[in-house]
Amino acid sequence: MKGYLFLTLSIISEVFATTMLKFSDGFTVLAPSLAVAIGYGISFYSLSLCLKTMPLSLAYAIWSGVGTALTVLVGIVIWHDIFTVYSAIGIALIIGGVILLNQGDKGEEVVDSLAKGSDL
Repeated sequence: MKGYLFLTLSIISEVFATTMLKFSDGFTVLAPSLAVAIGYGISFYSLSLCLKTMPLSLAYAIWSGVGTALTVLVGIVIWHDIFTVYSAIGIALIIGGVILLNQGDKGEEVVDSLAKGSDL
């Protein structure tokens, strides 16, 4: 459970930092530029703590997938980015991929059984 809390903090910090990246205007505005560094610092530190209890493949998939989806939503809400059917499909595919990766632990039994040559 602790891993998921650190992962959540990491995702929120990453989306915050990415949002501030846009506001920094190419690192020409001081406050948002500092916020970028702080946000990414918190994000990567929290991600490293989350990896103490979670598999890398799962944590990174959730981090990047949810972060990407939330960043798309921030772009739509704050900067009025265009939301198309392709955007919706893309977000659905990201979420679907994360769900499939979460199911990966259940598939290990099948792979282990096949590797040992036993019948299912």
